[in-house]
Amino acid sequence: MSGTVVDALTYWARSKPDLPAIDFAGDVVTYAELSTWADGVAHDLASRGVTRGDRVGFLGVNSLEWAVAALAANKVGAIAVGLNQRMLTRELVTLVDDCEPAVVFCDEALLSRLEEVQQERNTFAIVVFEKDVRPLRGGAHTRFPTPIVEMTDPTAIVFTSGTTGNPKGVIFTHATIAGEMHEWHLMEPIQPNGLRALLVLPLFSAAGIIWGISRVVLHGGTLFLQPGFDPVEALRVLNEDKANTLTGPPILFEQISKVPGFTESDLSHMVTAHVGGARVPVDLLRKWQAQGVALRQIYGQTEIGGSATAMPRDEAAEHPDKCGFGGIFTKIRVVDPDGNDLPPNETGQILLRGPGMMPGYWRNEAATQEALRDGWLYTGDLGKLDENGYLTYVDRLKDMIISGGLNISPAEIETVINAIPGVEEVAVISVPDAKFGETPAALVRTTTEMKESEIIDFCNEQLADYKVPRYVVFMDEPLPRMPSGKIAKRQLRDTFANVPDNYEKVR
Repeated sequence: MSGTVVDALTYWARSKPDLPAIDFAGDVVTYAELSTWADGVAHDLASRGVTRGDRVGFLGVNSLEWAVAALAANKVGAIAVGLNQRMLTRELVTLVDDCEPAVVFCDEALLSRLEEVQQERNTFAIVVFEKDVRPLRGGAHTRFPTPIVEMTDPTAIVFTSGTTGNPKGVIFTHATIAGEMHEWHLMEPIQPNGLRALLVLPLFSAAGIIWGISRVVLHGGTLFLQPGFDPVEALRVLNEDKANTLTGPPILFEQISKVPGFTESDLSHMVTAHVGGARVPVDLLRKWQAQGVALRQIYGQTEIGGSATAMPRDEAAEHPDKCGFGGIFTKIRVVDPDGNDLPPNETGQILLRGPGMMPGYWRNEAATQEALRDGWLYTGDLGKLDENGYLTYVDRLKDMIISGGLNISPAEIETVINAIPGVEEVAVISVPDAKFGETPAALVRTTTEMKESEIIDFCNEQLADYKVPRYVVFMDEPLPRMPSGKIAKRQLRDTFANVPDNYEKVR
């Protein structure tokens, strides 16, 4: 498989110039307009000295300008690097030190913060989306002479969410992006209306720059890009604009299902509705199934390209807890601590290998050697394969609670508590315990008044006694989440490290 996102953009701009490429909340840019606009920005980057292999950063909320500038960086042969706009100056300095961008694009609202970073690291130029990118729209720009690149060249760096420490820069090459998208197209061809993807997650994430911009442009599809997640608007786009692809954590699908009019919607045109980051609640699966949509559990990591496996559409309803058996070219293993393959239904670390697998972390050889061994990605996740090779995700290896020598999966407890009527969201974390070393604590947000005893009584009916939380903390605010939509467990563990000192045991 050969070819780059720029190759595809150039092709579609010539063969389907009037096809909508990006619909940003109703503001539509065709492929011809998108390519020409990116040419203008690419010329501007080149005038600033940016060349092949340089890093170009992007700091801002979802916007047309963000997407165009990223494609312009690709046209120059530079490496696009998304930066989380919610990060503070200190955190951004760490990322700048890591990737050393030549230029950083930013929203005007974030200019002062980026200037603070620049004062500490005066190594990059600042380009403002509103002042420097937006005015180039609609201009008669000459085609930018994109350099010849190797398929093994890096084209994007996506920083992990930092659940286990400082974010690490996952390298995407032209080959890993093309290979990943080729595999998924073979498994799930999108015909006859083409790829029409709804994106509500941030562009700086793999869901955005890779599965949003890159995937859609490679397929010659239309990206329905939203400024953020608005359940009402998301349902409208699915209904009226006939977006046929949506991927995200369960909370996205849950909130859309609560929008008035959802139960009257015919969403049977949706080709893929993939749920990742947590298990799919059975009642949520049934809600969407009634509207003609098969919600399917997926599993993957940024390091494998984002998605590694999805449950087959016709089997999702029977096995909502399973994640499929891999891809045409993507393979799965489950191993013990010594790297030996485990028998069916035994829990161990998940290993992956496939066309989307990263060549490594950016300038982090130690972390690369830890993650990539003998041609396999060691995910740090726990799972099990059944007799037919179907994967069930269990939990993060580092999230596992060891209480009195017994392993407890927070994800299992969360699944049980999520089934209690009135529970909006829950996270289970480990807290210190004098007798058992550590013990589960449940952080719960509800839509109704609820007592701790109700949580415990329900858990007692569904779980072995050693798994039942000894602490229940009711939350007034939504649980913090990472850009991927996953609950920020590391932040919660830091915030609630002293639960035993501040709350009474409930059992």
